[in-house]
Amino acid sequence: MSDSSRGQPTNAPFPLDATLSSPAPTPFAPVGTPVRGQLDGLGRFLAPRRGSTPSGHGPTAVPGLKRFLEPRKRAIPGERCEFCAEDIREPHSHVVNVENRSLMCACRGCWMLFTSDGAAGGRYRAVPEDTTLDPDFVLTDGQWDSLQIPVGMAFFFHQTDAPPATTGHPVAFYPSPAGATESLLPLDIWDELVAANPTLDRMLPDVQALLVHRPRNGARRCFIVPIDACYALVGVIRRYWKGFDGGEEAWREIGAFFDQLADRSRPPVRTVIAAGGPGR
Repeated sequence: MSDSSRGQPTNAPFPLDATLSSPAPTPFAPVGTPVRGQLDGLGRFLAPRRGSTPSGHGPTAVPGLKRFLEPRKRAIPGERCEFCAEDIREPHSHVVNVENRSLMCACRGCWMLFTSDGAAGGRYRAVPEDTTLDPDFVLTDGQWDSLQIPVGMAFFFHQTDAPPATTGHPVAFYPSPAGATESLLPLDIWDELVAANPTLDRMLPDVQALLVHRPRNGARRCFIVPIDACYALVGVIRRYWKGFDGGEEAWREIGAFFDQLADRSRPPVRTVIAAGGPGR
């Protein structure tokens, strides 16, 4: 990332609007279409048997097999699982496509398929659901200023290379009316943050992020969140931001977003252990 690109909108690694893929064409001939005197594939099971009549009496085609000859349902993000096309509702789970840096809506069953390391050869990764608020997170004003982020919000995560490469690198983005905007992230600053904050070492690549909120008036809050929460914040800003400074409504919605995030957060593991908890 060069200085010339700092602060300029770039293609977000996880677009807000997932690209819909066209349904795969069925490999079977349409029902009732003869191919060399007979139906290919599963179509032969739908052909009327000898002795059947137009009135429906006698042997008939097997109705249950018709679904194999019908075009696959188109997966609509937010309405259907993008893996199996099952209907889903809000809220629902997400899966990261590491190859094209996109978030995919998933039903619970498909989401669980990608919760294990190395599932699908590392191409897909399930986005976890836990949110952590770390009151002791170390981030100095000097470190923040060195990031040259023009707003009081930013998120950081480790972005791996597309499989089979797995090295990757840390990246920083801040939400803006134009979308998620990439900012220069000096590696020495990131190394300092990791050294001072062990929670960053346990952050899962591609699917978890450090989300920092530095409000105009109020205490700084640092969360470890699912990556889809970061893009939900981007959506809030794109929806409500008006003019140069955003407007009162936008800042009210941003504050409400972080308050709700804090309400559903749990403390980091080390804090639970220090308080005599189970440390889970």
